[in-house]
Amino acid sequence: MKLKFQKNCIFTPTIKSTAMAKIIIEKLGDEEIEQRGVKNWPIWEKEKSRFDWQYSGDEECLVLEGEVTVETEEGNFEIKKGDFVTFKNGLKCIWDVKKPIKKHYNFP
Repeated sequence: MKLKFQKNCIFTPTIKSTAMAKIIIEKLGDEEIEQRGVKNWPIWEKEKSRFDWQYSGDEECLVLEGEVTVETEEGNFEIKKGDFVTFKNGLKCIWDVKKPIKKHYNFP
């Protein structure tokens, strides 16, 4: 694959994952956030806590505040402000909210 860069263009790399990954963490630019309509999605908030969770469908979210460690069979995922995260259907995990979390969320 060959990349083309334009003058004065900002390149924002994303974190890639394997096809089997149940959690995908990316950094989106402002333009992509706008195109996806993320700021119009509902907001969910949770205080510092620890709880089990299972996803019965895909969820995407943009973390606005806070920090959480999501513990899975694949390993632990550190998620923080600015992360755009996709949680895949069937994921079983433990949410360990280190700092109160606030996120926009969507079920595509």
